Amino acid sequence: MATPPPIAELRLYDTRRRRVERFEPLVPGQAGVYSCGPTVYAPQHIGNLWSQLFADLVRRALTAAGLDVTHVVNITDVGHLTDDSDDGEDKMELAASRTGTDAGEIAARYTAQWERDRALVGCLPPSVMPRAADHIDDQIAMIQRLEAAGVTYRTDDGLYFDVARFPRYTELAGLDLDHLETTGRVVATTAKRHAADFALWKLSPPGKRRQQEWPSPWGIGFPGWHIECSAMATRYLGAPIDVHTGGVDHIGVHHTNEIAQSEVALAVHPWVRWWMHNEFLDLGGEKMAKSTGNLLVLDDLVAKGYEPMAFRAFFLQSHYRQQRDFSFTALDAAATGHRRLLAHALAARDAGGRSDEARTAALRQRFWAAVADDLNLPRAMAVAWDAARSPELSRADRWSLLADFDAVLGFGLAELPSPEAGGGDGTGDGADPRVDALVAEREAARSARNFAEADRIRDELAAEGIEITDTPAGPRWRRSRP
Repeated sequence: MATPPPIAELRLYDTRRRRVERFEPLVPGQAGVYSCGPTVYAPQHIGNLWSQLFADLVRRALTAAGLDVTHVVNITDVGHLTDDSDDGEDKMELAASRTGTDAGEIAARYTAQWERDRALVGCLPPSVMPRAADHIDDQIAMIQRLEAAGVTYRTDDGLYFDVARFPRYTELAGLDLDHLETTGRVVATTAKRHAADFALWKLSPPGKRRQQEWPSPWGIGFPGWHIECSAMATRYLGAPIDVHTGGVDHIGVHHTNEIAQSEVALAVHPWVRWWMHNEFLDLGGEKMAKSTGNLLVLDDLVAKGYEPMAFRAFFLQSHYRQQRDFSFTALDAAATGHRRLLAHALAARDAGGRSDEARTAALRQRFWAAVADDLNLPRAMAVAWDAARSPELSRADRWSLLADFDAVLGFGLAELPSPEAGGGDGTGDGADPRVDALVAEREAARSARNFAEADRIRDELAAEGIEITDTPAGPRWRRSRP
């Protein structure tokens, strides 16, 4: 008899319906998820990673509910203009002209950085990772359907979608079309019939040759930013689709436009069953954005001494629909908690033995109930800590629970290297309480950013023949000589 999945009933918030609903896939046993990926004209900052951690959490929860998940994450390497009104230059072309570099080389460089950073914070690789520039024919075909449906019009600079011909345009974001021109959401261009109308195909400027341009029924040019997601989601997931994820900043423009063009071109409603959006990660009271320079990249955190997984631990401390302020103080707390949890997990994993299902059942049920309740990871993490520290559980019980929970937490507990033989772990369980205390004191100094004191303690121990190795599970020590 097959083991039942840990989540029997998954309930998720749908932005369009504005409520939590029981998730039921379109095809029993399967789920298709489309996540907006990066525009690869510059390094991807930790705000971009925030949305990828959220999409990874959605995927893991669906898998825990017993579903075979196809996760599509796109790469935008063409078509994303510098503002929502379809004005300005394409971000890829602009980056290429500023640096004198080929747009394809820029895209490859920052895609590689994004893939590396996703892996470092524990995100599973996408099932499919399509690039917009490789799917121009799909986009042109969808635009032709829209033209045949009578919802487009031509201007001197391209082909536009007429939002007045789509009555449900305001549904997702609750927009007021009559006031868009004064809200700052978009700025009307003289060529548009309405400020909210958006480009499906942009024509190359007269007399200017772009690096990225293609022939089309409307002239040589390039696709608009929004059409690429609709075309690629349809190519790999069909229509309708189960889940579409992204940041809350996409609700009012990008995702609203995706709905309009997809539901008309595909004659389907709703195109997406569950729209799921993560809140902003703020830095100094402002949304992280490349346009303002208000950003940090993962390498910045690593350069300051943080393990990449500390950022995942930081993400799991708040609910995805809760706006989060980033600070190094908060990251310090997450990093310390993460190291301690890994130390508990390693000690339990390496102890061996068999767990008692009767002792672990209640904690297991509480954890998965929290995940099933619209991905309440702060509550689930509290249960994980109960499992790690409960005096009523054996080490085998603890490992059974933490290994199970890691299917969603994503810390990679089973793959962590075991501590070196003969050493301590700075948690009070080592062979020498005095050395353990000094190692713990050094760790506290590092957490307080007092690196001079941390180095002093390391040197003091080194003079005694004690070597310290910093690992994802915390510091380990061993005697290198008698």
